[in-house]
Amino acid sequence: MSAQSFRFLHTMIRVKDLDKSIDFYTRHLGMSVLKRNDYPEGKFTLAFVGYGPEIDNTVIELTHNWDMEENYDLGTGFGHLAVGVPDIYATCDKMANEGVPIPRPPGPMKHGTTVIAFIEDPDGYKIELIEKK
Repeated sequence: MSAQSFRFLHTMIRVKDLDKSIDFYTRHLGMSVLKRNDYPEGKFTLAFVGYGPEIDNTVIELTHNWDMEENYDLGTGFGHLAVGVPDIYATCDKMANEGVPIPRPPGPMKHGTTVIAFIEDPDGYKIELIEKK
């Protein structure tokens, strides 16, 4: 077995309101729900969202624990997810009009020329938008 045959499959994040998170990732970021499974004995649901099936793409696993009432502590170790977009200014304008928090508006990154922005999902996870023309 060689590490050359390994592939990054998904990132898992815990979400408080699964429907709100699915709406965010599908409506604002254009992802699709790839699969969703309830686990009644464990009292949780897993929903996978992404731009294509996990067999060919890296996706996000949204984990919803049914009896979680508090917001999750995001910690200091996790940084952000990153999504490439064709027109970052138009994308951020549309998201801002729909109430998506944009803690770092679009513009060139410090010490570079790449145009980036940061948005937040319903649980406060940071998502970096990178303009890809």
